[in-house]
Amino acid sequence: MKPMDGALIIDKPADWTSHDVVARARHLLRERRVGHTGTLDPFATGMLVLLVGRATRLAQFLSGLEKEYEAVIQLGYATDTGDVTGKPLVNLGVVKADAPLKSVANLDESEIEAALASLRGEIDQVPPMYSAKKQQGRKLYELARRGEEVERQPVRVTIQKFETNSAKGGLLKDNLDGTYDLDVLVACSSGTYVRTLAEDFGKRLGIGAHVAELRRTRVGSFQIVQAITLEQLQESIAEESLGRVLLTPDAALEHLPAIDLIDDDVRKARNGVDVSVQKAIWTNGEQVRLRDEHGHLIAVASFEAEKNSLRPRVVLGHEEI
Repeated sequence: MKPMDGALIIDKPADWTSHDVVARARHLLRERRVGHTGTLDPFATGMLVLLVGRATRLAQFLSGLEKEYEAVIQLGYATDTGDVTGKPLVNLGVVKADAPLKSVANLDESEIEAALASLRGEIDQVPPMYSAKKQQGRKLYELARRGEEVERQPVRVTIQKFETNSAKGGLLKDNLDGTYDLDVLVACSSGTYVRTLAEDFGKRLGIGAHVAELRRTRVGSFQIVQAITLEQLQESIAEESLGRVLLTPDAALEHLPAIDLIDDDVRKARNGVDVSVQKAIWTNGEQVRLRDEHGHLIAVASFEAEKNSLRPRVVLGHEEI
């Protein structure tokens, strides 16, 4: 495998866009083919998975992975963006006009848990106006910046975890300005907006809410402890030790099942020809890694139950192994 082909787990700093991180990585690596597998808001920090070189062709197998976050939800007012970068709305539109606003200080643990629990599982989430989601060919945030608001269709997402972060100590932190912070953990399906989750949580309580801090700590099976800073990436390149931090394409797809092929089947897979299997343990359409006897990734295939075969979908070239 070429040294420049693989995946990097970057710890994105605050106030950097995902594009900024990609541009910096391209500059440091002197490699044009660098892309990310899922954006992070500029104010957020944490894991950004980058694919480098020919491994960028594998993005489709990484973009839909479950994500996990540590977040601070500030209770006391909402913002027009749902996060700390927006303008305060001071509870406008949070509850019905005839419903009294609750005092954050009077919330008890059972109310908070009930609100959290109501948003776990499969839920419908309306994408925020300040998002890159497109509607009629225009990004929603472009319309929002012009003061426009359009109707958005809800999207079904799955919230596996939405709970208080007990590792951070007490339940509510008093900011002494009428607002309180709540530390939470969120595990969710790809495409979930934690900002919207925080707003909906506040609505359940009858209190304005927004995300004050957000850190992504897991993407699929990748953990935050694997992440490196851009400074550490620069040091690795300077010390010619990039191999220590660059994951191989096979390692990047470790969440997919794998099969090691014999020589004849290796040749077939490299040429995009179906590979027959004797005993299949996969479901129809499941994605499977095809590797050679050295454990190098050759292709990613789909299992076809009717033919009991693996059909290569993305094939890596000879020079890539």
